[in-house]
Amino acid sequence: MDLDHEVYAEAGLSVDTPVVLGSGSTTSRIGVFGRDPGRFEIIHREPFIGKGGQLVRSGLHQRLFGAPCESIEASVKAGQHVFWGNTVPYKPKGNKAWSVAVKRRFVPVVRTLLTDVWQGDQLITLGNVAFDWFRLAEPSLRDPLKAFWARPDRYTASLTVDLGGKSITLHPLPHPSPLNATWYPRFPGLLQQRLAALGWPDDTER
Repeated sequence: MDLDHEVYAEAGLSVDTPVVLGSGSTTSRIGVFGRDPGRFEIIHREPFIGKGGQLVRSGLHQRLFGAPCESIEASVKAGQHVFWGNTVPYKPKGNKAWSVAVKRRFVPVVRTLLTDVWQGDQLITLGNVAFDWFRLAEPSLRDPLKAFWARPDRYTASLTVDLGGKSITLHPLPHPSPLNATWYPRFPGLLQQRLAALGWPDDTER
């Protein structure tokens, strides 16, 4: 594994220290599933806290409290209302995604988080890497996932899959990285559409 040793050293952490897996609310019906942690996630030991993650958390805060986040503390508070997961809980060197071989090593623990730890069944996936993780976890899903991703409405449509006997509905969104010039400006609106369609939050989730 080509870990980002410099960032771990900056954070004063051993490179074998994972970002918290299964963060947030395990009882929330809504989960957010991303690629892997970045620099800020390592430093703060909290998933989805960098620029892309803050875009997601700010959207949650907007739905919960009617205003965008004004601080990291506020974004962390908003994030406590959903479940968070990543394909790999370690930061790779640079901004490259982990290889298939590395992601496959973590499939068993991530699968357990999604099927046994998290009690919800509505999962917002961020980018093609998080969506494609389900091909690794369930090879029988390869063709349905490939066909769905080819659809022009993939960021507004949803797909229900079976993961180890648990039915989970995937709601794909683009990766919220500032480097994703095509989709980054549109991400907040797409996220709000997803949350509105899911009726989130309801009275039990505030």
